[in-house]
Amino acid sequence: MTDFLLIAAGFVLATVALGLVRVLRGPGDIDRIMAAQLLGTGGIAALLLWGEATNAPAAADVAMTLALLAAFVSVAFVRASARSEVDEA
Repeated sequence: MTDFLLIAAGFVLATVALGLVRVLRGPGDIDRIMAAQLLGTGGIAALLLWGEATNAPAAADVAMTLALLAAFVSVAFVRASARSEVDEA
C-alpha cells in the first residue's frame, strides 16, 4: 500500500508540474490564479498522500494549513480584482 501511495503522490506532483506551465504562460490573471489554486490543491493532495505513506502525521497539519492559506489567496485575489474594476470605472 505504501508503494501505491507514493506512486500516486508522484503522479499528483507530475500534474502539478504541468499546471506550473500554465501559471507561467497563462494569458490572463484569472488563468494564472486558477492554475495557482491547482498547484495548491495538488500540493496538498501530494503532501497528504506522502504523509500517509510514510506515517508522518505532521504532514496532515501542514497540508491543512496550506489549504487555509490557499482559501485566503482566493479571497484576496477576488477583492483585489473587484477593487481594480471600481478604480477603472
